[in-house]
Amino acid sequence: MDLNLFKVFDAVYRASSLTEAAKDLHITQPAVSNALARLREHFDDPLFVRRGRSIAPTPLADSIAADISNSLISLQESLHRGQQFDPATSKRRFIISMGDPMEFVALPSLIKQLQQYAPGIRLQSQRLARDQLSRQLISGEISMAVDIPQAVDPSIQQQFLFKDDLWVMMRKGHPLEAAALNLKNYLQAQHISVSGRSRGSVIEDAALNRKGLNRNIILRGQSYYSASHIVAESDLLLTLPQHLALRFQQFLPLQSYPLPLKLPALEMQMYWHRSANNDTAHQWLRERIQEIIAQSGDGN
Repeated sequence: MDLNLFKVFDAVYRASSLTEAAKDLHITQPAVSNALARLREHFDDPLFVRRGRSIAPTPLADSIAADISNSLISLQESLHRGQQFDPATSKRRFIISMGDPMEFVALPSLIKQLQQYAPGIRLQSQRLARDQLSRQLISGEISMAVDIPQAVDPSIQQQFLFKDDLWVMMRKGHPLEAAALNLKNYLQAQHISVSGRSRGSVIEDAALNRKGLNRNIILRGQSYYSASHIVAESDLLLTLPQHLALRFQQFLPLQSYPLPLKLPALEMQMYWHRSANNDTAHQWLRERIQEIIAQSGDGN
């Protein structure tokens, strides 16, 4: 059987859409439909059924999806092992899942290195989906991820990158500038919090809540970069990793102080599927990211 049929099955299974699968595979939707028709005939099963505006796998499709995905990953791994990687000529594409802070820290230096040493390599950075991290790495939807420590599938490899303390940032001339920042005036101040999620407590609020304390959050945002500009023009306080605070101070009228609440340091890990362990291009990119973090002073 044509192996490309299984690539189509895998793409449709992941996207729950023929249209999106066609985009991912860079083929037409009729080509996807034709491939599914051949697979349906082979398995004597519809494989996918319409459910509202999307499609859902049948029980048979669910039962074979993991085997097909793992087999495609193993095949891709074998192909990479048979290739000599030359950064100067490689045309590989990598998808890195990371949050806003790591984009700000790592991507500028990483792109600079790629343009100098590996101009043909292409990157895509996408927002983290923690509940999907293991699945996306196993399926090959993403090449690697950078995130806080978390439980992952045994097939997922991880590497410590750095740890960082939380600090508090305010504008220069803030009313608290003349006073020593303490827990009392920290709680009395107005705050902006940052989270990629639409709901749920951020780490500093979870710690405060465990102590029976609350702070006055008047704005919840998605980006530390945007939040830093808001803080520079208001009396709001922003709690964020120290390395970000120090960088924002370099180009905005801001100042920062240690968080007046003892919390464990934040840790960041790099994650990838074990199938990439011997992929020399993947290894090269992981090493560049580790070097960039170390050179930035965040690899404590």
